[in-house]
Amino acid sequence: MRIYLSVDMEGVTGLTDPEEMHAGLRGYERGCELMTADANAAIAGAYEAGASAVLVNDAHGSTKNLRIDLLDPRATLVRGPGKPMRMGQGLDAGHRAAMFVGYHARAGVPHGVLNHTWMGKEIQNVYLNGEVCGETRIVAAYAGFLGVPVALVTGDEAVCEEARAVLGDVETVAVKKGVDKFSAELLPPSVAQERIRAGARRALERLAGFTPYRVEPPYVLGVEWNSTAIASACGLIPGVRLAGSRHVEFATDDFAQIMGLFGLFAMLGGQVSCGSGRYG
Repeated sequence: MRIYLSVDMEGVTGLTDPEEMHAGLRGYERGCELMTADANAAIAGAYEAGASAVLVNDAHGSTKNLRIDLLDPRATLVRGPGKPMRMGQGLDAGHRAAMFVGYHARAGVPHGVLNHTWMGKEIQNVYLNGEVCGETRIVAAYAGFLGVPVALVTGDEAVCEEARAVLGDVETVAVKKGVDKFSAELLPPSVAQERIRAGARRALERLAGFTPYRVEPPYVLGVEWNSTAIASACGLIPGVRLAGSRHVEFATDDFAQIMGLFGLFAMLGGQVSCGSGRYG
């Protein structure tokens, strides 16, 4: 039984500060250790439930955050930038289930710790077939496109609520309760990681009850940017159309194209934003 883990950082045990998410800033190294420990807890639970292989994808920012020297030796790791499927890199139809560890609520969700969708400030909202969505729904839809169900989502209480609203009776583990975007009531790592381990095991023990999350094609991706300049730049990509002064849309029957397009959007959006100084 092959299991896939997509591991983000904002929903990791103990983390609330944006500086803990970025290399060279205060708390980042400890953040990487906590991120790896959450991943290890899910890996342990997966193997307890009968997994034969676990593939872990570092899905946060630079995608160079997970500590390979601290990773459970039974797992393998996809690491580093330039991954065409981004947060879903390495996932294929041969996986029996996907697990999302350290995920966070979509942009604008009250009490969602470090809430955003794909980019920290440049994106106001993302829409999939006309419905506002976050990273949980996007990556789950890609998994569903491949025929793989999502069995577990861990992060703060807000993303767990979001996951259940989208996926139904998915196993969730909340490791913190948001007070505001940058503050939360936290569980100690030993407690949170034991709950993740137990949650991963429970999820796979009832895997027969899960079905892939499927969105009907054509898939229409809409992105509402915070800047007319970013929207104009993204509108130059073939197949992408301007649907408003800050809104772009892209339609396809291949969900992999949506995952790849997000990478281009991030590069263009980041470049325009950083080059625009205080107006970005």
